[in-house]
Amino acid sequence: MSAESWKPRAVRMAAGIRRRVLAHTIARNGGYLSQACSSAEIFAVLYGRILKLSPLDSPVLPGKFPGTPKPGLPAVTGAAYNGAGHPDCDNFILSPAQYALVLYAALIEAGRMDEKGMDDYDRDGSTVEMIGAEHSPGMEVTTGSLGQGISQAAGMAFARKVKGETGRVVMFMSDGECQSGQFWEAVQAMSYHKLGNMLIYVDVNGYQCDGKMTAVMNLEPFDKRLKAFGADVHRIDGHDMDKLARRGTAFRSKKQESPTFVLCDTDPCRGMDILKKRYPKFHYVRFLDPKEKAEYRKFYKKYV
Repeated sequence: MSAESWKPRAVRMAAGIRRRVLAHTIARNGGYLSQACSSAEIFAVLYGRILKLSPLDSPVLPGKFPGTPKPGLPAVTGAAYNGAGHPDCDNFILSPAQYALVLYAALIEAGRMDEKGMDDYDRDGSTVEMIGAEHSPGMEVTTGSLGQGISQAAGMAFARKVKGETGRVVMFMSDGECQSGQFWEAVQAMSYHKLGNMLIYVDVNGYQCDGKMTAVMNLEPFDKRLKAFGADVHRIDGHDMDKLARRGTAFRSKKQESPTFVLCDTDPCRGMDILKKRYPKFHYVRFLDPKEKAEYRKFYKKYV
């Protein structure tokens, strides 16, 4: 698609993602709101421009969890929302499962998930989990605990390379999970096995559940460290849709032997200055009292 056809829709999708997550946070007395603020443009560009997915006849309505996999009851995954399973289509792996609410909002905005599915969010027996699992909409594997998703994505990319498939493995990560040792072991293996069919977008918003990244375990210079492990690395403004899309389209236009990382510097309060009062604890919004909730309701009315 040309810039004229995809970008206006992606802009609307990003705004819709923030709006939906904000409304949901108010309605449910809590939610992962800062994650939507920092990553809305990334998800909008992924589903509006970068991911190669098979078309769906209509948005999918999430069903109930059928039960633990066993003989006669195969595992259920959320891959159907991505139209996965075709050799020339992409896998999409959401590594930080606490971004599930953002992913659901993105799927709804992209016309791939029925918004009525959110009625069962975080309810017993529902696949629409608060912390996404493999059966949740858009989730192809269970990626928790943090840092484990990249190893699974690398295994999928290795298998697709061996099969000679043209589809790629596209992944979304958060910066906090990149502190884990498993992450660096995976990057080393990805480079060694020349998994050039991997594209990883990292939301570098600078914060995690315990506060600022630099105060917990500093990753910087993040880009130079990844390059030292053999990755192809690009660092961009994570709210600049043109740059986000350019990196994805450039990745598709050339054949390479190194995994590609796009480090997206983002703002956890983007579009919602009201969150700045919570500095430096942005990880999860749980209202302190009715007065604070009323402030968010008032903000929402202005936001829409």
